[in-house]
Amino acid sequence: MLLSISTTHNPATDLSFLLHKHPDKFQSFETSFGKVHCFYPEASEERCTACLLLEVDPVGMARGRNRSPGDLLSHYVNDRPYVASSLMSVALSQVLGTALGGRCQKQPELVSQPLPLQATLDVLPVRGGDDVLRQLFEPLGYEVQATRQTLDAKFPDWGDSSYYSVTIRGEVTLSQLLTHLYVLIPVFDNEKHYFVGEAEVEKLLAKGEGWLADHPAKNLITRRYLRFRSSLYHQALARLVEEEASNNEPPEEATTPQKSEQQQSLNQQRYAAVLQALLESGAKSVLDLGCGEGRLMRSLVEQQQFRRIVGVDVAIRTLEVASRRLKLEHLPEVQADRVELIHGSLTYRDKRLEGFDAAAVVEVIEHLDPPRLAALERVLFGCARPKTVVLTTPNQEYNVMWESLPAEQFRHADHRFEWTRPQFQAWANQIAETYGYTVTFQPVGPVDDEVGSPTQMGIFRR
Repeated sequence: MLLSISTTHNPATDLSFLLHKHPDKFQSFETSFGKVHCFYPEASEERCTACLLLEVDPVGMARGRNRSPGDLLSHYVNDRPYVASSLMSVALSQVLGTALGGRCQKQPELVSQPLPLQATLDVLPVRGGDDVLRQLFEPLGYEVQATRQTLDAKFPDWGDSSYYSVTIRGEVTLSQLLTHLYVLIPVFDNEKHYFVGEAEVEKLLAKGEGWLADHPAKNLITRRYLRFRSSLYHQALARLVEEEASNNEPPEEATTPQKSEQQQSLNQQRYAAVLQALLESGAKSVLDLGCGEGRLMRSLVEQQQFRRIVGVDVAIRTLEVASRRLKLEHLPEVQADRVELIHGSLTYRDKRLEGFDAAAVVEVIEHLDPPRLAALERVLFGCARPKTVVLTTPNQEYNVMWESLPAEQFRHADHRFEWTRPQFQAWANQIAETYGYTVTFQPVGPVDDEVGSPTQMGIFRR
């Protein structure tokens, strides 16, 4: 099986820096299923192409397989040595892992730079045909060209096979292209050469971060990637829905104003605004209440100003994901001592939450029923009493800016309410008066003259 990646970026040989593979060398790598060869059939400043060729050992694979006795024939009669499959994903991870992870020491500026890239797979088994190819690649911005192979040229009456030569083109970063291929190749194939367990859920969510939650075919991708194991599928899908909810915005359409805000998602702008407010507060210790999977905490850890960072969430499973995202087990001891994750509810008094300079409450309150919201008010402002509280919530007035969001519908099914700007300000002013704080308000995201910004932020100071 063969994967070729080409670019016409000038100079095109920059591709070799991103791949960490020298264009003048033919390199081979041993794997559990055979050999992977990496080489460049062309490398000029105008055009550069890198190839990954998998030489699969079918006998070795058969010996290593753990299949039931009734399936012995498929050990030896199969298409695995000849088609792009989960074997190709493993090869991408093992041989091009640095590029896949978006790292480049010699030219780091290239990592985040979208390049004109073309990838060709010979051949790809596609269960579902052309429609599935386009359904999965086109929402990611790729132009798709596919040629279907006949089952046997000597017997045209047998018709076409399910195998395609596929070329995709797009203006993306190399890391994005490799990540999309890593996830989607086994999805098209609808098969894997290894056992699919809970580790695959984490792998899918890690590689799908930033694009899978918003993909219109995420259900199909998740179900096939996890080999139709319903428990794993539902677990992964629930977390994808949670990630989509954290973005707290419907799919952006042409009516969304100022979409060019450095192409940042609303979620990224929200975390950036919260981080800036925390930095300006001068806080040394910070609580992230409802920390979820640790997205804000990752930004906090990068700032040396914060000497103690504690994330709190009611979901143990989510805290486990946050721990992996933050790589707590691998942090140096000095760094690890700054960071802590604790399991707790924001509606019950907890002495562990007391004594902090600041607290962040990002897109949390709208998930609470009004009686429980009153409990959070007492716990946060009456008991924990951080000097600064940075709190964000959706602006209900802005919902009209998304044509895809039906009238009178919340942005997410789990929201118990969404406040207008006057409603939020009235609530915040009442909280400030009751508990001895002052509050200022700040818009987050593009601001419309009539309906304001998509997210509203209140900064409480004691």
